[in-house]
Amino acid sequence: KQWYQRRVAITAGKKKLIDPFTKKEWYDVKAPSMFTVRDIGKTLVTRTTGMKIAADALKGRVYECALADLNDDENAFRKFKLVCEDVQGKYCYTNFHGMDLTRDKLCSLVRKWQTLIEAHVDVKTTDGYLLRVFCMGFTKRVSKQIKKAAYAKSSQVRAIRKKMVDIMAKEASTEDLKSFVNKLIPDSIGKDIEKECMDIYPLHDVHIRKVKVLKKPKFDASKLMDLHGEMGGTTDESGEIVAAPGEFVEPIIQESV
Repeated sequence: KQWYQRRVAITAGKKKLIDPFTKKEWYDVKAPSMFTVRDIGKTLVTRTTGMKIAADALKGRVYECALADLNDDENAFRKFKLVCEDVQGKYCYTNFHGMDLTRDKLCSLVRKWQTLIEAHVDVKTTDGYLLRVFCMGFTKRVSKQIKKAAYAKSSQVRAIRKKMVDIMAKEASTEDLKSFVNKLIPDSIGKDIEKECMDIYPLHDVHIRKVKVLKKPKFDASKLMDLHGEMGGTTDESGEIVAAPGEFVEPIIQESV
């Protein structure tokens, strides 16, 4: 027993401390073509060793970015979630995974002397994505109004909520995911709702508050590459893009013959 304890102590003393970052490598994260800024950052993953493949560890990772960083504008309160769906070479190709407003923006909108109206709807896009879309809006005082408060009746709230649901369902069900995200970026749906509900009760600060992706269609690499504005293809063992069987690939232009 003493001999065994002494041997354990010797082997424990010889144990080398290896920095875990020596086993890691960096990958670039690419945003879809709907956004102006395509390179949104880098992500870290353990290198491929044996049965543990780096690409499998990267797929499914969700990255949250402010719209101001994705489009180089001032809309910092709108956040987009992008999920990694494919890895090719040293690039992680992402797809839309959700949208949300920041906590401080939501808190700044909620005030006294007005009615908050919220609605949500589950809707399927033309390319098979099932989305849950949330909307919010606030009543506003009309010009020359003497009364301090701008409260809507419950019947008006119901009518406005119905309008919200109808417009959100129409806008999402007639478009594919890419076109729908293009509507979310400038928040054109909120402006349409505000205009349509003017006859019932004047509204202001109407926003699509949140979008969740509930179900996705079966993964298609070529569709993802189209979303990124790049040619589709399969990858080899090193992660480089190669042609699929029967697929035409344009030959590389040679500098000299």
